[in-house]
Amino acid sequence: MSIPQINVRNQFRGVVKEIVEGSVVSEVDVETPAGVFTSVITTRSVKNLNLELGSEVIVLIKSTEVALAKL
Repeated sequence: MSIPQINVRNQFRGVVKEIVEGSVVSEVDVETPAGVFTSVITTRSVKNLNLELGSEVIVLIKSTEVALAKL
């Protein structure tokens, strides 16, 4: 799969390590060289993308807000 053009600059190649499937939404954990990212997407999207353990994916992050809390 290739994405010829996209405006999202934060992109991380990774591998699906865990899928916690719910009736409406699912959590997908993706291991990348930068760490593990968790995406919450619809269960329909998990099925439409044929996601399974070991699937190669690209994590795309586009956010208008990143929150921090001081420890």
